[in-house]
Amino acid sequence: MQRQAILQQFNDAWCAKDLEAILSFFTDDAEYINIPMDPPNRGLTEIRSFIEGFLGMLDSIEFIVHKQVEQGDLVMNERTDRIEMNGKSIDLAVMGVFEFRGDKIVKWRDYFDMAAFTQ
Repeated sequence: MQRQAILQQFNDAWCAKDLEAILSFFTDDAEYINIPMDPPNRGLTEIRSFIEGFLGMLDSIEFIVHKQVEQGDLVMNERTDRIEMNGKSIDLAVMGVFEFRGDKIVKWRDYFDMAAFTQ
């Protein structure tokens, strides 16, 4: 399966706020980092804790992918994360970098302006 198609399924799991489905896309030793935030989340336990906490704050989330490229084990996308939280909507411009090992995400980095999220 093309990795772009895998990411579409990953995005669908986020929209459904399905924690177990989201986690199934990662390797056991994966790393996930939101670049403006510290520290990186390493391994499924830390990734689970971060995503579970984040999902718990959300009313809904949608990843709107504008452009996406794949080369070898790397997929990069430019997207808008539409986040509904506490009755408010945030459209966050994000650049995502996904590195794969086989069909699983081994590294995920999201680059965005933290000020846009906190306002």
